[in-house]
Amino acid sequence: MKNILITGANGFIGSFLAEEGIKLGYQVFASVRATSKTEYLKDKNIQIFTLNLDDKSKLIRDFKEFSQKGIHFHYFIHNAGITKAVNKKDFLKVNYQYTKNLVEALIESDCIPEKFVYMSSLEAYGHGNEKTMEPVRETDTPKPFSRYGKSKLKSEQYLKCLKDFPYLIIRPTGVYGPREKDYFIYIKAIKRGFEFYIGRKKQHLSFVYVKDLVRFVYTGIESQIVNRSYFVTDGKTYTSNDLAKNVKDILGKKCLKIVIPKIVVRWISTFAEPISHMLHKQTVLNPDKYQALTSTNWLCNSDKIKEDFDFVANYDLKKGMKETIDWYRSNHWI
Repeated sequence: MKNILITGANGFIGSFLAEEGIKLGYQVFASVRATSKTEYLKDKNIQIFTLNLDDKSKLIRDFKEFSQKGIHFHYFIHNAGITKAVNKKDFLKVNYQYTKNLVEALIESDCIPEKFVYMSSLEAYGHGNEKTMEPVRETDTPKPFSRYGKSKLKSEQYLKCLKDFPYLIIRPTGVYGPREKDYFIYIKAIKRGFEFYIGRKKQHLSFVYVKDLVRFVYTGIESQIVNRSYFVTDGKTYTSNDLAKNVKDILGKKCLKIVIPKIVVRWISTFAEPISHMLHKQTVLNPDKYQALTSTNWLCNSDKIKEDFDFVANYDLKKGMKETIDWYRSNHWI
């Protein structure tokens, strides 16, 4: 039985990664923050513990202690990170510096795994060209606009500069599924009869259902491929109208369409950020979020996952959203 360590294992994607690891016969070690809830890590075979990613010296001691106990981590999935923060500096600290600390600790403790999977994001490249509507490709020059995306790109660049370190970089697009909380807000609004749009231009979107994403991660782990990076989607393209239609059809709802002028959202997002700092609370809207919500091209080319792994998604948006909403219903979220 091979050992796999998953950071950020208690969250939406992380908990699915942990569950799938158990199903595939791995010994799963789940690293979580000391204050984290572990309600989705129910399998008794998952070993839950805490790694302090802020302290490289402590990480080195921890890995050496595992080695002394005869525990070697064959694989790492570094899924921990933040997508929202009150303090702008936290993006680089958590998403980049913690990654660097973890990798350096593995190297310096002589505990380099067979493969280190880094969970990045399409935002590390930014949105696509809004005139040509061409999808983002691996060969494009990354142009992240958000602090989150820039921190993810910096971690990618760090990994690519390492010598003899076996990494895989995974860049999912819009990930949805049971337990997810951001798309849930959108679904809940439609459930209440409101269909919101910002501006009148359609967004072109790509998605991947969480179970397909997790399946691809393990496909990558069990392959011989290293030192490569991949965009992961379900292989289809959608618009914001397609998303709304799927959700409305599944919920059986007719909605009032509300188009909010971009200038209004921009004004709110501009003033929300300083208020967030004053109150020391995260805000739903900020300048980065405004650009993400108003960019019309969030398409990317994921042909390489088919070419290199013969990987095809099992879920399109209709099938995946149906399973997601069924879960929200059965767990009394809606």
